[in-house]
Amino acid sequence: MAAVADAHHPWAFTFGILGNLISFMVYLAPVPTFYRIFKKKSTEGFQSVPYLVALFSATLWLYYAMLKQNAVLLITINTFGSVIETLYIAMYIVYATKASRKFTIKLLGFMNLGLFSLILVILQYAFHSEYRAPVLGWINVAISVCVFAAPLSIVAQVIRTKSVEFMPFSLSFFLTLSAVMWFAYGLFLKDICIALPNVLGFILGLLQMLLYAIYRNRKPVIVDPEDKLRAPEQMKSIVILSTVPTSEVHPVDAKPCDGNDGEDVDGKDGNKEGDGDEYEKCVVVVVDMDASGELQLKSDEPCVE
Repeated sequence: MAAVADAHHPWAFTFGILGNLISFMVYLAPVPTFYRIFKKKSTEGFQSVPYLVALFSATLWLYYAMLKQNAVLLITINTFGSVIETLYIAMYIVYATKASRKFTIKLLGFMNLGLFSLILVILQYAFHSEYRAPVLGWINVAISVCVFAAPLSIVAQVIRTKSVEFMPFSLSFFLTLSAVMWFAYGLFLKDICIALPNVLGFILGLLQMLLYAIYRNRKPVIVDPEDKLRAPEQMKSIVILSTVPTSEVHPVDAKPCDGNDGEDVDGKDGNKEGDGDEYEKCVVVVVDMDASGELQLKSDEPCVE
């Protein structure tokens, strides 16, 4: 029945198909993150909140589409979204630390089970059937606006630091394109609850791409170390992959020393004591970056062969 209803809106069907394809790619964006978690058997610094919020939003939109009975393409993408976000959360719980696992399960029970069930019960018993879809639609609008508003913290971060390190262009582009498709879908279905939040999503997406064009070649400004440490967490709030600070190991080649020139590490002659044979030296230098952004030399131990 829903498929027939969508067929009566050919342009809505067209934009709905395009929206499904683009949103499908956006939902799959965290796959490299969870492949990394699977390989390392650890969630490292990643958080579960974005995936819990995405699951909550997808299930509410799925219920809304079922109440409307004329939005089959909204059903397909949110069914896929609910399944993939559930898989992400399950994998996160398996590999999370005890504290993170406990927090994730509590939030999952409160928001995705408790709050979702409460909304369903209120809609079922406090509103007549003809009012359930509009009320749920405006609840979804409020949630979607909050989700779309999350990148504002990243916009402020980019302007302050003049760096787009934590705002990848590709994800901003696809999120903007997705907002355009779902806005058009809602427009042709004459559904303001679908169209309205995507207007904000489109505007914020354009703003992010504009800032990327302005600051992509700018020299970053040194800011408070706490701000630099907070940036990856803020990006995760909109399901952006982030990096974990790591040390880099660089091999440093040294010229071979003979009896006539060169010195060893201790400043002595290049010849070994009691042995005139030539030999080569190599040094492994471990460099780490502290919170202030300065490189720190951790060790310069000679390598052993």
